[in-house]
Amino acid sequence: MCGIVGAVAQRNVQNILLEGLRRLEYRGYDSAGMAVCAAQGGLQRRRALGKVAALAARLEAEPLTGHSGIAHTRWATHGRPSEANAHPHQSGDRLSVVHNGIIENHEALRHALERDGYVFDSETDTEVIAHLLDREARGAGDLLAAVQRVLAALDGAYALGVVHADEPDTVIGARKGSPLVVGVGIDEAFLASDPLALLQVTDRFIYLDEGDVVRLSGKGRIEIVDARGQAVEREVQTFEHGDGAASKGSYRHFMLKEIHEQPAVIAAALEGRLGDHGVLVESFGPEAAELFARVKQVHIVACGTSYHAGMVARYWLERYTGVPVQVEVASEYRYRQVVVPEGTLFVTLSQSGETADTLAALRFARERGYLASLAICNVPGSSLVRESDLTLMTQAGPEIGVASTKAFTTQLTALMLLTLALGRIKGLAAAEQSALVEALRGLPGLVDRVLALDGMVETLSGAFAEKHHALFLGRGAHFPIALEGALKLKEISYIHAEAYPAGELKHGPLALVDSEMPVISVAPNDELLDKLKSNLQEVRARGGELFVFADEGVGLSDGEGVHVLHLPHVHEALAPILYTVPLQLLSYHVAVLKGTDVDQPRNLAKSVTVE
Repeated sequence: MCGIVGAVAQRNVQNILLEGLRRLEYRGYDSAGMAVCAAQGGLQRRRALGKVAALAARLEAEPLTGHSGIAHTRWATHGRPSEANAHPHQSGDRLSVVHNGIIENHEALRHALERDGYVFDSETDTEVIAHLLDREARGAGDLLAAVQRVLAALDGAYALGVVHADEPDTVIGARKGSPLVVGVGIDEAFLASDPLALLQVTDRFIYLDEGDVVRLSGKGRIEIVDARGQAVEREVQTFEHGDGAASKGSYRHFMLKEIHEQPAVIAAALEGRLGDHGVLVESFGPEAAELFARVKQVHIVACGTSYHAGMVARYWLERYTGVPVQVEVASEYRYRQVVVPEGTLFVTLSQSGETADTLAALRFARERGYLASLAICNVPGSSLVRESDLTLMTQAGPEIGVASTKAFTTQLTALMLLTLALGRIKGLAAAEQSALVEALRGLPGLVDRVLALDGMVETLSGAFAEKHHALFLGRGAHFPIALEGALKLKEISYIHAEAYPAGELKHGPLALVDSEMPVISVAPNDELLDKLKSNLQEVRARGGELFVFADEGVGLSDGEGVHVLHLPHVHEALAPILYTVPLQLLSYHVAVLKGTDVDQPRNLAKSVTVE
């Protein structure tokens, strides 16, 4: 979603802010802007529609000079993409604000401000905040106090950055429902919606808690006030990943780099969590063993790609633990009457830990009598991690491409660890545990072997360059993998793609099959293989062209209208993780052929921090 950068420094902040915006481009946006408390006094602002490069060109022609400022990349929620709707927003020429999130009561506030004589220049909800701050700052005599009073009037979610010409060495930040971190420099302080934005200036961060307001001022001074108005100290944490994590390196796109990082990050997700014959239950937290012993049911709640991971986990958990599992789309979960059986574990999945719907679902679940909550997440210090009883970090490292790849496979890896941890406590046979642990240890090497097939997948992708539709098929735990494959193709190549359980072909989708509808299927060597082969014959009988990713031992081969790519044999339970990889590669190469924006597909954002 939108991105915020702020700085109070000993040097001109323009280039610090601009570089921060470049590092936030992965989040998705339609305009960018910057406001600086100018060295000669007053406030100066530059905005541009489109990419950060457009703002950079504007700044090259009209540079800004000052030691404090804020900047923003906007993803439209209120008002179309335009320079007038771009952030920062101002009230007069003395105060400027940037905002991530949505102010739900903005219309009522707008009407009240218009009655007070304020004139609005944009269609956004954010401009309401600017005018409210102007009104309060006139009487407060202190920008921090003015911000606190305005926050009390706001309903919704926000992360804010505020500057005022009357306090030229100050930046105020505030968060509620949207992430915000403070970067700790040497006699300098910074603000951002993501640590990645600030890695060029610091690797030390304070993750603000819900309701925190922070004042950054000269010589790196940082003052934090919590939701109750009390001064507090927050822990300074060192960022775990090097600055190079935000670079493409030798790869053409972040997405391709992240696909090829999967052997390493899957290994990292397993590191320190496997014993000789089972999963170390303590990996989930010191109370995990006692809580897991009381688990009678599991509810998994997630969005998008993470939801598909949860669907796979349902097959694993029910098979290996005997515990019933329910998987929910987070945006729907809290809008119905949820029945929570005794002893239910609430599991959330999120790459960022700030996904608005998933976070709201967790907060909703707290009032519903769940046994405990477990977050499987990639970002330490995120809201989801801090607000859950148990956590397991996926160790994927920063994921820049909007279309999730390594975050998905590490979530699946973490969910298998959860399956084995619960299974160990619920009586899963020792031999079966040992076999799965051994298979997990070999998984990174198998993913490496699949990545070596990249050139062959690229060749297959040529058949999709002129297609407008595609159908993905899978059975059992591979139906969610088919859903994920279809999602990847539509996200980055803009080809309309659907996924079905292969057994459902005769119940409707078969009507779509003809020579112009490529059909992609995954065919691991499992108990449903023979049924899947029959389903594939149904496709060929209707003239459909098949693209099959199959286990090397299943006896499928190329033929007229049939293209088979053989994958190495893998333990049946882990096949969903392995078979995801060629579908990622296929989507990537099709998108490259079609010339779309692979890392930043249109209309999408990486971290969805609004409902």
